[in-house]
Amino acid sequence: MFIDDGKYQIDLIRRRVLNDEKIPHCDKIHSLFERHTEWICKGKAGISQELGKRVCIIEDQYGFVLHHEVMNKIGDKDMVVPFIKKTKALFPSLFSSRFDKGYWTPENKKALEEIITVALPKKGRLSTEAAVYENSPEFIEAANKHSAVESCINALENHGLNRCLDKGEKNFNRYISLAVLGRNIQQLGTVIIKKEQIKKKQSEKIKEGLRQRAAKLALAS
Repeated sequence: MFIDDGKYQIDLIRRRVLNDEKIPHCDKIHSLFERHTEWICKGKAGISQELGKRVCIIEDQYGFVLHHEVMNKIGDKDMVVPFIKKTKALFPSLFSSRFDKGYWTPENKKALEEIITVALPKKGRLSTEAAVYENSPEFIEAANKHSAVESCINALENHGLNRCLDKGEKNFNRYISLAVLGRNIQQLGTVIIKKEQIKKKQSEKIKEGLRQRAAKLALAS
Protein backbone atom coordinates (compact mmCIF):
# COMPACT_ATOMS: atom_id res chain seq x y z
CA MET A 1 0.00 0.00 0.00
CA PHE A 2 2.76 2.45 0.95
CA ILE A 3 4.58 1.73 -2.33
CA ASP A 4 1.48 2.91 -4.20
CA ASP A 5 1.31 5.94 -1.89
CA GLY A 6 4.94 6.73 -2.69
CA LYS A 7 4.27 6.56 -6.41
CA TYR A 8 1.24 8.82 -5.96
CA GLN A 9 3.27 11.41 -4.04
CA ILE A 10 5.98 11.32 -6.71
CA ASP A 11 3.32 11.99 -9.34
CA LEU A 12 2.01 14.95 -7.30
CA ILE A 13 5.54 16.38 -7.07
CA ARG A 14 6.03 15.93 -10.84
CA ARG A 15 2.74 17.69 -11.58
CA ARG A 16 3.44 20.57 -9.21
CA VAL A 17 7.19 21.14 -9.66
CA LEU A 18 7.86 20.09 -13.24
CA ASN A 19 4.50 20.83 -14.85
CA ASP A 20 3.78 23.91 -12.67
CA GLU A 21 0.28 22.54 -12.04
CA LYS A 22 -1.89 23.70 -9.17
CA ILE A 23 -2.93 20.56 -7.33
CA PRO A 24 -6.62 20.48 -6.35
CA HIS A 25 -7.13 20.17 -2.61
CA CYS A 26 -9.13 16.96 -3.06
CA ASP A 27 -6.09 15.28 -4.69
CA LYS A 28 -3.78 15.94 -1.74
CA ILE A 29 -3.10 13.40 1.00
CA HIS A 30 -2.24 14.92 4.36
CA SER A 31 -1.91 11.67 6.31
CA LEU A 32 -1.05 8.17 5.12
CA PHE A 33 -2.59 6.64 8.24
CA GLU A 34 -5.76 8.77 8.59
CA ARG A 35 -6.96 9.47 5.05
CA HIS A 36 -9.84 11.70 6.21
CA THR A 37 -7.37 14.26 7.63
CA GLU A 38 -7.77 17.74 6.16
CA TRP A 39 -5.54 20.83 5.95
CA ILE A 40 -7.25 23.53 7.99
CA CYS A 41 -6.33 27.20 7.50
CA LYS A 42 -7.35 28.87 10.75
CA GLY A 43 -6.04 32.34 9.97
CA LYS A 44 -5.17 32.97 13.60
CA ALA A 45 -1.94 34.37 15.02
CA GLY A 46 0.41 31.64 16.20
CA ILE A 47 -1.57 28.77 14.66
CA SER A 48 -2.25 29.53 11.01
CA GLN A 49 -2.73 25.92 9.88
CA GLU A 50 -3.67 22.61 11.49
CA LEU A 51 -4.19 19.03 10.38
CA GLY A 52 -7.44 17.42 11.44
CA LYS A 53 -11.18 17.77 10.92
CA ARG A 54 -13.39 20.72 11.75
CA VAL A 55 -16.46 20.23 13.92
CA CYS A 56 -19.37 22.66 14.17
CA ILE A 57 -21.35 22.82 17.43
CA ILE A 58 -24.28 24.87 18.66
CA GLU A 59 -24.79 25.47 22.38
CA ASP A 60 -27.90 26.68 24.23
CA GLN A 61 -28.06 29.34 26.92
CA TYR A 62 -27.60 26.71 29.63
CA GLY A 63 -24.29 25.39 28.26
CA PHE A 64 -25.59 22.20 26.63
CA VAL A 65 -24.51 21.24 23.10
CA LEU A 66 -27.72 20.91 21.08
CA HIS A 67 -26.23 19.62 17.86
CA HIS A 68 -22.84 18.95 16.28
CA GLU A 69 -21.59 18.02 12.84
CA VAL A 70 -18.22 16.89 11.49
CA MET A 71 -17.40 19.04 8.48
CA ASN A 72 -16.18 16.88 5.58
CA LYS A 73 -14.37 19.05 3.06
CA ILE A 74 -16.85 21.87 3.46
CA GLY A 75 -16.44 25.43 4.72
CA ASP A 76 -18.34 27.32 7.39
CA LYS A 77 -20.34 29.42 4.96
CA ASP A 78 -21.43 26.36 2.95
CA MET A 79 -22.75 24.31 5.86
CA VAL A 80 -24.32 26.80 8.26
CA VAL A 81 -27.82 26.99 6.73
CA PRO A 82 -28.40 23.19 6.52
CA PHE A 83 -26.88 22.86 10.00
CA ILE A 84 -29.31 25.38 11.52
CA LYS A 85 -32.23 23.78 9.70
CA LYS A 86 -31.34 20.41 11.27
CA THR A 87 -30.98 22.01 14.69
CA LYS A 88 -34.31 23.81 14.32
CA ALA A 89 -35.96 20.49 13.38
CA LEU A 90 -34.52 18.87 16.51
CA PHE A 91 -35.33 21.85 18.75
CA PRO A 92 -38.34 23.79 17.40
CA SER A 93 -38.08 26.27 20.30
CA LEU A 94 -34.73 27.56 18.97
CA PHE A 95 -35.41 31.19 18.08
CA SER A 96 -32.04 32.96 17.83
CA SER A 97 -28.33 32.36 17.36
CA ARG A 98 -25.09 34.25 16.89
CA PHE A 99 -22.29 33.39 14.46
CA ASP A 100 -18.82 34.67 13.67
CA LYS A 101 -17.72 36.29 10.41
CA GLY A 102 -16.61 33.02 8.83
CA TYR A 103 -20.26 32.11 8.21
CA TRP A 104 -21.20 35.38 6.54
CA THR A 105 -22.50 35.74 3.02
CA PRO A 106 -25.48 37.86 1.95
CA GLU A 107 -27.31 34.66 0.96
CA ASN A 108 -26.62 33.02 4.34
CA LYS A 109 -27.87 36.04 6.25
CA LYS A 110 -31.09 36.11 4.27
CA ALA A 111 -31.64 32.34 4.54
CA LEU A 112 -30.92 32.23 8.27
CA GLU A 113 -33.26 35.15 8.99
CA GLU A 114 -36.08 33.08 7.50
CA ILE A 115 -35.42 30.38 10.11
CA ILE A 116 -34.38 32.20 13.31
CA THR A 117 -33.42 35.61 14.64
CA VAL A 118 -29.76 35.83 13.68
CA ALA A 119 -26.75 37.93 14.67
CA LEU A 120 -24.25 37.49 11.84
CA PRO A 121 -21.42 40.05 11.55
CA LYS A 122 -20.48 41.15 8.06
CA LYS A 123 -17.05 40.51 6.57
CA GLY A 124 -14.96 43.45 5.43
CA ARG A 125 -15.86 47.11 5.59
CA LEU A 126 -19.24 47.87 7.10
CA SER A 127 -21.86 49.86 5.24
CA THR A 128 -23.92 52.40 7.18
CA GLU A 129 -26.81 49.94 7.37
CA ALA A 130 -24.53 47.11 8.57
CA ALA A 131 -22.88 49.37 11.17
CA VAL A 132 -26.28 50.33 12.61
CA TYR A 133 -27.27 46.64 12.67
CA GLU A 134 -24.08 45.52 14.47
CA ASN A 135 -24.31 48.32 17.03
CA SER A 136 -27.91 47.57 17.95
CA PRO A 137 -28.60 46.38 21.53
CA GLU A 138 -29.98 43.06 20.24
CA PHE A 139 -26.83 42.31 18.23
CA ILE A 140 -24.49 43.31 21.08
CA GLU A 141 -26.40 41.13 23.54
CA ALA A 142 -26.14 38.15 21.17
CA ALA A 143 -22.43 38.85 20.58
CA ASN A 144 -21.74 38.81 24.31
CA LYS A 145 -23.39 35.41 24.62
CA HIS A 146 -21.24 34.03 21.79
CA SER A 147 -18.17 33.97 24.04
CA ALA A 148 -19.76 31.11 25.98
CA VAL A 149 -19.34 28.88 22.91
CA GLU A 150 -15.58 29.47 23.02
CA SER A 151 -15.65 28.25 26.61
CA CYS A 152 -17.47 25.10 25.49
CA ILE A 153 -14.89 24.48 22.75
CA ASN A 154 -12.05 24.83 25.26
CA ALA A 155 -13.82 22.45 27.63
CA LEU A 156 -14.19 19.84 24.86
CA GLU A 157 -10.52 20.17 23.96
CA ASN A 158 -9.39 19.94 27.59
CA HIS A 159 -11.42 16.76 28.10
CA GLY A 160 -9.93 14.76 25.26
CA LEU A 161 -11.18 16.29 22.03
CA ASN A 162 -7.95 18.12 21.24
CA ARG A 163 -6.62 14.88 19.77
CA CYS A 164 -8.61 11.84 18.66
CA LEU A 165 -6.95 8.60 19.80
CA ASP A 166 -9.24 6.30 17.78
CA LYS A 167 -8.29 5.13 14.28
CA GLY A 168 -10.41 5.49 11.18
CA GLU A 169 -13.05 7.99 10.08
CA LYS A 170 -15.98 6.03 11.53
CA ASN A 171 -14.30 5.83 14.92
CA PHE A 172 -13.37 9.52 14.67
CA ASN A 173 -17.03 10.47 14.24
CA ARG A 174 -17.99 8.27 17.18
CA TYR A 175 -15.23 9.81 19.30
CA ILE A 176 -16.60 13.28 18.59
CA SER A 177 -20.16 12.26 19.50
CA LEU A 178 -19.03 10.64 22.76
CA ALA A 179 -17.03 13.75 23.65
CA VAL A 180 -20.11 15.95 23.12
CA LEU A 181 -22.21 13.53 25.18
CA GLY A 182 -19.59 13.59 27.95
CA ARG A 183 -19.60 17.39 27.93
CA ASN A 184 -23.39 17.49 28.27
CA ILE A 185 -23.30 14.98 31.14
CA GLN A 186 -20.64 17.08 32.85
CA GLN A 187 -22.78 20.20 32.37
CA LEU A 188 -25.82 18.35 33.76
CA GLY A 189 -23.76 17.38 36.80
CA THR A 190 -22.77 21.01 37.30
CA VAL A 191 -26.43 22.08 37.23
CA ILE A 192 -27.42 19.36 39.73
CA ILE A 193 -24.56 20.28 42.09
CA LYS A 194 -25.52 23.96 42.00
CA LYS A 195 -29.15 23.10 42.80
CA GLU A 196 -28.06 20.91 45.70
CA GLN A 197 -25.82 23.69 47.00
CA ILE A 198 -28.71 26.18 46.83
CA LYS A 199 -31.01 23.73 48.66
CA LYS A 200 -28.34 23.15 51.31
CA LYS A 201 -27.89 26.89 51.87
CA GLN A 202 -31.66 27.38 52.07
CA SER A 203 -31.96 24.51 54.56
CA GLU A 204 -29.15 25.95 56.69
CA LYS A 205 -30.83 29.38 56.68
CA ILE A 206 -34.13 27.83 57.80
CA LYS A 207 -32.41 25.88 60.58
CA GLU A 208 -30.52 28.97 61.69
CA GLY A 209 -33.75 30.97 61.71
CA LEU A 210 -35.46 28.32 63.83
CA ARG A 211 -32.54 28.27 66.27
CA GLN A 212 -32.64 32.04 66.64
CA ARG A 213 -36.40 31.97 67.15
CA ALA A 214 -36.07 29.23 69.77
CA ALA A 215 -33.36 31.24 71.55
CA LYS A 216 -35.59 34.34 71.62
CA LEU A 217 -38.53 32.34 73.01
CA ALA A 218 -36.28 30.87 75.70
CA LEU A 219 -35.13 34.34 76.77
CA ALA A 220 -38.71 35.64 76.80
CA SER A 221 -39.86 32.83 79.08
